[in-house]
This record gives sequence, structure tokens and C-alpha cells, in this order.
Amino acid sequence: MPSPPQPTSAPPPKRHVSRSIWLGGASVAIWFCCPFWMVVCYLALPLGVSGLFCGISHHRSQDKELRAQARTGLVLATVGTAAAVGYLIFLATHPDLPIQD
Repeated sequence: MPSPPQPTSAPPPKRHVSRSIWLGGASVAIWFCCPFWMVVCYLALPLGVSGLFCGISHHRSQDKELRAQARTGLVLATVGTAAAVGYLIFLATHPDLPIQD
């Protein structure tokens, strides 16, 4: 007598985290991890801008989960980019600050 077929459970769907979250999160986290802000602003700016472009392209997709993640990545990337631009403006208006005698 053959045994009844065993129900196979499908593996849970793999959660895909949007690249904009990684790039935006990195552009924000680097400000807290490195005390050398003069170096950090030049690293955070390209990460944040890349996160903004990825977030915009992912937000235009039709997947609702990807859109929600893209919004989160857009917020993080905007904060990191704004901090980098703000610090660069601060350095431009105070040229004597980076070099201490």
C-alpha cells in the first residue's frame, strides 16, 4: 500500500531589502561611526546620492513592498545627503576651521 504524499511546505519567501536602504543607511551611519567629518562628508555624499537614485527608481516599480522600502531608503539617503551638503557649506563659509594651529 503506497503511503500518502507528504505535503511539502514551501520555503518562506526570501526578503529582499532595497539597495536604497543600504546606501541611505550607510550615508547616515557613517556620520555616527567616524569622528573625522571632513573625510566623512566626501564619503556620505556619493552614498546618499546613489541611495536617492536607487530609491527613486525602486519607488516607480509596481511592487508595494519595494515601494515602502524605497520610501525608507529615500528618507535615509536624503538625511545623509543633506548632512553632507550642510557640512560642506559650513566648511565653505568657515575656511579657517579645518586647520588648527
